[in-house]
Amino acid sequence: MDDYRAMFRRNLIGQLIEALADTPAVLVNGARQTGKSTLVQSKEVVKDGRHYITFDDPGVLAAARSDPNGFLAGLPLPVTLDEIQHVPELFPVVKAAIDRRRHPGQFLLTGSANVMLLPKISESLAGRMEILTLWPFSQGEMKNHQESFVDSLFSPKPVNWSGKFQKLEGEALLEHLVAGGYPPAVARHSPSRRDAWFHSYIMTMLQRDIRDLANIADSTAIPRLLSVVATRAGSLLNFADLSRTMGLPQTTLKRYFALLEGTFLVQLLRPWTRNLGKRVIQTPKVYLNDSGLLAYSLGATVDRLKAEGPLTGAVLENFVMMELRKQCAWSTARPEMFFWRTTSGAEVDFVLEDRAGKVVGLEVKASATLGSQDARGLRELADTVGKNWLRGVVLYAGREVIPFASNLHGIPMTALWA
Repeated sequence: MDDYRAMFRRNLIGQLIEALADTPAVLVNGARQTGKSTLVQSKEVVKDGRHYITFDDPGVLAAARSDPNGFLAGLPLPVTLDEIQHVPELFPVVKAAIDRRRHPGQFLLTGSANVMLLPKISESLAGRMEILTLWPFSQGEMKNHQESFVDSLFSPKPVNWSGKFQKLEGEALLEHLVAGGYPPAVARHSPSRRDAWFHSYIMTMLQRDIRDLANIADSTAIPRLLSVVATRAGSLLNFADLSRTMGLPQTTLKRYFALLEGTFLVQLLRPWTRNLGKRVIQTPKVYLNDSGLLAYSLGATVDRLKAEGPLTGAVLENFVMMELRKQCAWSTARPEMFFWRTTSGAEVDFVLEDRAGKVVGLEVKASATLGSQDARGLRELADTVGKNWLRGVVLYAGREVIPFASNLHGIPMTALWA
């Protein structure tokens, strides 16, 4: 295991152990190099004597593909099957094994591709498998701390929203953005070495996972598409525009985009709507799974971010979106995440809705000061939501908590991981 990844306790570990205690199969999926193998081999997971198999081993992969039934029958249980997307033939065999002996924690699976996008696999393991997604390091994980910001948003009275927070002085916030959270990238403190890692990472994704999932005639198409999508991060997904820019038919483009989404490199954020009487934009927004990957794809260094305000805003919005998404995975509230935009121009960057239907809105501002106009979109969203509105937050680069109203505050960016 990579020593750097093993230094930090992943905040998803609690959900993983709980799932193994009452579910026959658990799938930990996510992009390559996020630390899935390290997580499933951690002491807290393997204490039950769990056997470990990885399909990154060519010999093991060949044996599993040639005789899936015989391969699985020869394995001791409980077992961890790492990178199982390489052997989709094993899923019906796993299903059959679970149906014969339904015992919690028999199978711990990992995958660097979203295998649940394949209908047959999704159907075969319905009700038998819990799915957890491991993202790159959160800011709290890199400080060995489990963040509770998302849960505080849904608290009756957030007790930690008082006084002053640490301010990210000067270039510190920009350094957070360009570093991102991929463990091997964070471990490289030199920007040039970090860029070299991201370059190799994208090429490896093309040559391994994406090639495994589909036959791509043009080997440059996927990296080019990722670069183009990066320039649209935080914007509405427009396939017609992407098609013109790339010079590809929309049918081909959508297939390539699905591969980026299926390997977790690209994330979609759906629009929130409740009042059907108001016209709401229905197209999703698109983001990358890591601000460091986004910054690399845009050529956005710290110096360039300092010089270009709009570029900083886009990378910061992507950064916050992924920090919230990571926290949602281990929060008690477990909210779903959306954005809100109307055809009249009202907009809120992020909308979180919990299982009780309570709604929280969040805006992201790169500035160190705020004015009342910065909360305008949140006020309009509150009027639309009505009685289920809980509160609104404007995250910004200052250090003071600014009360705009009883349920509307400006909150320092560092509160995300305080």
